Amino acid sequence: MSLLRLASYNLHKCRGLTGPHAPERNLAVIAALKPDIIALQEVDFRLGARPEALPRRLIREATGLVPADMTTTGENSLGWHGQTILMRPDLAEQAVLRRLPLPGLEPRGAVVLRLPRLTVIGVHLGLARSSRRAQLARITAQAARIADDNIVLMGDFNEWHDSRGLESLAGFRVIAPGPSYPAPMPRLRFDRIAISHHLDVLRHGVFTGADARDASDHLPIWAEIEQP
Repeated sequence: MSLLRLASYNLHKCRGLTGPHAPERNLAVIAALKPDIIALQEVDFRLGARPEALPRRLIREATGLVPADMTTTGENSLGWHGQTILMRPDLAEQAVLRRLPLPGLEPRGAVVLRLPRLTVIGVHLGLARSSRRAQLARITAQAARIADDNIVLMGDFNEWHDSRGLESLAGFRVIAPGPSYPAPMPRLRFDRIAISHHLDVLRHGVFTGADARDASDHLPIWAEIEQP
């Protein structure tokens, strides 16, 4: 059996809970987590030209992973709407990535990574529940059109409730491995993974190693699935 280790991590612009900017802490967390694919949120600073908060030049050396090849928000950005996906280099050779604009009160978008027999969608949903509902409805409708049956949707859902706002995910198994926010004393399950029902999920959890409580305001979450 071949396993695929998936993860999601909101980096909070690599500032820990309050600062300073220290991306090496986040890279150490990702390296210790050892994902095959990880969806990242808040990889860029928000103001001005939105330069990268997670330095692209350090990623492969520190983690062994590479960022998805895509058109980013700006010339000096790492991600699109602050999001990117890192993966093993051999997976990157087969990957096709597209950007999916989303409705809502704030500028938001999803990052869609297509691999042979698997589609991974990274999200950072809006702050208003009405926006989150509209965004998930758009994502699931588009996923049905552009993806096959093996779909994983993961990221910062910004939703504290276990069922409200997630109605569009009725066709998925939604995993909230545990409280992931705020990192020092987590109480809320903002970070989730939604997986096609027929994909086998073997294990999942919230990662607290490698000083993750100090590296961001979120803890990373992970799940191991049987590779389709």
